Amino acid sequence: MEKKSSVYGNVCRQFDKAADILQLNPDIRKILSKTNNEIIVNFPVKMDNGSIQMFTVYRVQHNNALGPFKGGLRYHQAVDIDEVRALATWMTWKSAIVNIPFGGAKGGIQFDPCKCSKGEIERVTRRFTFALGSNIGPEYDIPAPDVNTNAQIMAWMLDTYLSTMPAHERQACSHVVTGKPVEAGGSLGREKATGQGVVFTIQEWAKDEKFDLKGATYTVQGFGNVGYWASHLLKPLGAIMVAVEDVTGAIANEKGIDPDDLGEYVKKSGGVKGFGQAHAIDHKQLLGTKADILIPAALENQITAETAPLIKVKLVAEGANGPTDPDGDAILQKNGIAMLPDILCNAGGVVVSYFEWLQNKRSEFWELEEVDQKLLRKLVNAYGRVRDTAKQYKTDWRTAAYIVALQRLETVYKDRGIFP
Repeated sequence: MEKKSSVYGNVCRQFDKAADILQLNPDIRKILSKTNNEIIVNFPVKMDNGSIQMFTVYRVQHNNALGPFKGGLRYHQAVDIDEVRALATWMTWKSAIVNIPFGGAKGGIQFDPCKCSKGEIERVTRRFTFALGSNIGPEYDIPAPDVNTNAQIMAWMLDTYLSTMPAHERQACSHVVTGKPVEAGGSLGREKATGQGVVFTIQEWAKDEKFDLKGATYTVQGFGNVGYWASHLLKPLGAIMVAVEDVTGAIANEKGIDPDDLGEYVKKSGGVKGFGQAHAIDHKQLLGTKADILIPAALENQITAETAPLIKVKLVAEGANGPTDPDGDAILQKNGIAMLPDILCNAGGVVVSYFEWLQNKRSEFWELEEVDQKLLRKLVNAYGRVRDTAKQYKTDWRTAAYIVALQRLETVYKDRGIFP
């Protein structure tokens, strides 16, 4: 069985490669190679059966040179400090690439929410929020949804945080989390934002390559929020999903799988397994399905030295964070497969989180068309910067994306200086 590489180790390798090419200032390199703060909290929660269970929560704050820490919160049994460090660091680069005033952070709780009741998940969420205390705040560190978390969980976090604030300050703190339900101060377009960003960047790549998305085939690894929305939004463009996988299994149909029909099925069944319009395949068959585009939208380290040789597509568009490790990257490049790296391709979520944060601060509410137009402009500009940097430095797109981020951070540190 293949041994998975350290996710944070992958981040460091990617960072070092870009820093070497850029000849990043050595002092700034030292700063950016470390996380600012790492918070680990253990807390008890009473479960439905009356027993007490201990939970471990991590919140890593990588860097806030550009603005408040910003990053999602995931609930997963495999969460550990290594993963959360990596995710927090990626958030710093992502915010810098899309030119928004946020730093990078990430959080995670080590448990499987699928094995808990809604009431237990609510109690874990509220206890976690209370335990973090002043380590989060609307102008300091702003959590958002990630794997196995959603708008409801953000609403519970918001309510818990506000209950700890003096009454006269509560109205000014609604932007302490993003990804909230629209009725609780969320933004239109936030739920689909990451998937929408994946599609916008695919469209830009298609324009550059003079590639017609109508009739193009694609596969999706991971059919959660990102995988579903990317598929749903590719459908009206004429693209055809021919294979898809989630935690329950993988399915394929070379004539096409309707993402909306599949989405309805998954709501009822809990996964893609058994969907009537397709036949079952295994994980390696999914990765080896011949198509034009692969959208990995699950967890880290899916495309590795072992699995990368299986992939037969023109483009990998990373909807997930860190789905390709450096060894897998090298193989994809050798095989001439184009790459839209995660810190560019899936940045739509943090961009619309920024829009939600702004709307809350300004007591505004933007219509969906305005949100989508602003998101498109942000991502088109970011895509152009990465493309031009790849040409300038004659390097791959992931390294180019890192260089764009590091250039922005280097400029800020040089302008501001280092205290004291």
